[in-house]
Amino acid sequence: MPGAEGLFDEYRNVVRPEWIDYNDHFNMGYYVVVFDLATDAWLEHIGLGEEHKRSHGVTTFTLEAHINYLRELRSGDPLRFTTQLLDFDEKRIHYVHRMLHAGEGFVAATNEPMSLHVSTHTRRAAPMEAAVQRRLAEIQAVHEKIERPSQVGRRIGLQQ
Repeated sequence: MPGAEGLFDEYRNVVRPEWIDYNDHFNMGYYVVVFDLATDAWLEHIGLGEEHKRSHGVTTFTLEAHINYLRELRSGDPLRFTTQLLDFDEKRIHYVHRMLHAGEGFVAATNEPMSLHVSTHTRRAAPMEAAVQRRLAEIQAVHEKIERPSQVGRRIGLQQ
């Protein structure tokens, strides 16, 4: 449920003219770009921002991501993003972004990533700091009560 109390709801953007394709709408590749920017804001929120990454020698890699394109967007459309934590363990974070038209309120797309916490020294999976895991547990206690978008967990295929 977009805008539901408790979702992370701080990232904003706008569909830029250079993101428009020959169909005169938001090109699918740039959805990935703007969802990645929303992920940066989310990671900062949960304690895995740039400063933490530099000081602890860690980062996150995306293992998998699914995008559902639900409504067309055009140049200049204002964007609002909400993020819901779906699950986590000591090395992985599963979440979903909703991209909404900030003026009209409709959900234009969803992005469901799975991120892996990685040591920048070994380039291998590494456990998150206890403080980050506690923060995630606090967020999950709120987010697990919020209805998940119907796109979560979908697989691609002709028969759903």
